[in-house]
Order: sequence, then structure tokens, then C-alpha cells
Amino acid sequence: MSALTGLIRQARFDLLIFRRNPAATFFTVVLPLIFLFIFTSIFGNEEIRPGVRAATFYVPGILALSIISATATNLAITMTTRRERGVLKRVRGTPIPAWTFVLSQALAGLVLCLIMTALIVLIGWIVFDVSLNASGIPSLLISVVLGALSFAAIGLALTSIIPSEDAAPAVTNAVFLPLYFVSDVFIVSEDTPGFIRLIGDIFPVKHLSNALQESFDPFADGAPWPWQHWLVIAAWGIVCAAITMRTFRWTPNR
Repeated sequence: MSALTGLIRQARFDLLIFRRNPAATFFTVVLPLIFLFIFTSIFGNEEIRPGVRAATFYVPGILALSIISATATNLAITMTTRRERGVLKRVRGTPIPAWTFVLSQALAGLVLCLIMTALIVLIGWIVFDVSLNASGIPSLLISVVLGALSFAAIGLALTSIIPSEDAAPAVTNAVFLPLYFVSDVFIVSEDTPGFIRLIGDIFPVKHLSNALQESFDPFADGAPWPWQHWLVIAAWGIVCAAITMRTFRWTPNR
């Protein structure tokens, strides 16, 4: 069996495990859609310009939330749980190469992100009349792929600072929930204080949200290429991948 075949087979197995986890399915698949319906109910979906509705500007933030939930949040909690229950230790004793097992987690997260992107865009188009210019599709795909891989690395790196299975949800929520509010995911405002904007600019959540916003921007002229946001996202992914390679643990802390 080739390395690529083993990688794909392991990723399929990881997706199967995810599908059989009701909690992970709810927070990754269902919750972002609930937020989309809540936002359109509270803030409205009026027509800003002919053919452009307000929900067009809600979808990118919801999509960023979905990508982060499917990769960083899901992997940080799942891999910590497997480590503390001794699953990773048993996996390490099998013929599966370590790099295949770890990389398959990112590949499974990427597939899940692509599925969620198609689902959110389709629901937005059918239910809320969300518009997406054809010129923005290449940029959207690049942002989704780059965001999924980088946040998968971030989630794996987070496992090194999570001490136990019980602490995993608390740590991940403490990291990402505040960033959602300062990173143009839930709230986009020009009146945000400067130090709040600075915090958002440092971390990759805002750059993922803004890159997706540019892909959906109905007023943009030509194809959007948010290179500055992609560079920040990629930098975080590379750094966290290096941290994962040095600090990832296969044995429980206890």
C-alpha cells in the first residue's frame, strides 16, 4: 500500500469517526447554520442594492466560524481526548507512520471544510438570495484550503498546552470565542477601538474572515486576491506546524 493510499484511507476513517460523533457534528455543521439564520432574523436581509442582500455579508463570517470549528477546535479537542485515553499511544505502536496519522487529520478537516463551504453557500443562495460572483470563486477556494490547513496545524499545536481531556473544550473556547468578536466574524464595525483592531490583526481569525469577505464582495471590480491575509494565515500555519512537530505528545499526561 502506497503512502498516498494509506493517507486517504486514514482520512476516510477519521471522517467516519467524525460522522459518528453527534457533538462534533452539531458544533461543526449545525451551529454555523443556526448562526446564519439568527443573524438574518435579527439584523434583517434587506436589499442593499439591486441583486445584493445583507446576508451576503453574513455568510463569510459564518464560513470562517465553520472552518475554524471543523479544524482547530475539533482537532484540539479530539486529539487531546485520544491522547489522554491512550488511543494515540496505541496508534503509535501500529505500522501506521506517525506523519500519515497526523496529516490525515488535516486532510479530513479540509474535506469537511469544502463540504461545509458548499453547504453554506448553497443554503445562502437558496434561502437568503446570497450572491457570489464567479470571479470570486478561485479566491474563495484558496482561502478555504489555506485556512483549513493552517487552522488544522493550530489545533494540533494547541494540544501541547491542553493538560487534560476535561480542559480541552474550555481551552479552545477561551482561545477562539474572544477572537470571534474582535475578528469581524460576529460583528463588523468601523468604530472598533484601535487596540481591539490590533489584537484582531495579529491573529489569523480576522485574516481568514476578511479574505472570505473579499471573495463575497459584490462591489469588487475583478477577481479579489487578498495576498496580505493569505500570508498571515500561512505564516501562522507554518509556525504551528513546526510547534506540532516538536511538542506533539502521543502518551497521556497522567
